[in-house]
Amino acid sequence: MAPPSSTRTVRALVAHGAGDVRVEEHPAPVPGPGQVAVRIAYGGVCGSDLHYWRHGRVGDFYLREPLTLGHEVVGTVLSVGPGATGAPAPGTPVAVHPATPCGTCPECRSGRRNVCRAVRYLGSAAHLPHVQGGLVDVLVVPADQAVALPDGLSLLDAAVTEPASVAWHAVTRAGDVRGARVLVTGAGPIGALVVAALHRAGAAEVVVTDVAAEPLARAAAVGATTTVVVGPDAPAVDGRTPDEALAALEVDVAIESSGSPAGLGTCVRAVRRSGRVVTLGLLPPGDVPFPGNLVVTREIELVGTFRFDHEIHDVLAALADGSLVTGPVVTHVLPLARAAEALELAGDPRRSGKVLLDLTDDLDDDTAGGATP
Repeated sequence: MAPPSSTRTVRALVAHGAGDVRVEEHPAPVPGPGQVAVRIAYGGVCGSDLHYWRHGRVGDFYLREPLTLGHEVVGTVLSVGPGATGAPAPGTPVAVHPATPCGTCPECRSGRRNVCRAVRYLGSAAHLPHVQGGLVDVLVVPADQAVALPDGLSLLDAAVTEPASVAWHAVTRAGDVRGARVLVTGAGPIGALVVAALHRAGAAEVVVTDVAAEPLARAAAVGATTTVVVGPDAPAVDGRTPDEALAALEVDVAIESSGSPAGLGTCVRAVRRSGRVVTLGLLPPGDVPFPGNLVVTREIELVGTFRFDHEIHDVLAALADGSLVTGPVVTHVLPLARAAEALELAGDPRRSGKVLLDLTDDLDDDTAGGATP
């Protein structure tokens, strides 16, 4: 983190442990060499933020010190540190790419920076000290992580850039989906954004499953052609259980975005022989059962997808020209002062899709120092 200013403070949403998240005042940061300070306008509440709030951990990563949450942020460049040649000028609206890859590992050198083995990601407890997140009034990042918005794209509409880029990358991992029949398991914000990306990419049919009807309605609003409620109490589909009906689909591609072993099993059973299953949702820690023999006997391709890299530029362009429809995914925009309510809402998929925090109030524009390069 950049050195703090001694005279001004900013608000930050900080997790101290399970069930303990606070809005705090912190010293305002200033950009160092090669960095920019971004006045954050909006930040999305992600599933990882919910895990830190509820459990004090995400998978194998535990809170070992207070952590500022958030990595889905957009804002306006406030100031530029020395030597940040080519950085967006002060006043430029930007989306923040949350990853700082090492640039030297084999993955980075081969163009797979999204799986960098030493990456630092905003709002993550994977390292100690933790990488502090973006739900703060002023965020300092390397200049190349502040990506200027295309003309005409508002900060509010750009607030889904990070999760939409995750979804976009997942769809690229699926291959050419033009004219394809695709299954998406899980209609949370990421699943719905996968649907939007599939629709834009030309999928002919997009079938979406979820345990609740409300998320499925949002998926339908962004391009799902068929929605199916699943679970033990789900209604029959054409006289069959939902699982039987899905297994009969023989889709070309299945994208698992629920993060559940049951969803992965559904994908493997529903995809056609020699089809592809893309695993996007993070499964519970440890080994999980799934119908692996079907992968063998049907020669199914099973591929992972993790975060994103340069896709952020394509996503911003698609948001700007309207070809990537994401509006129905965002259901609530609350001020930072109501962060506790925002977390509760984001944790209830029947009541909400993507929940945004609005940080545009209560801060002047002279909070972080710096100079133009």
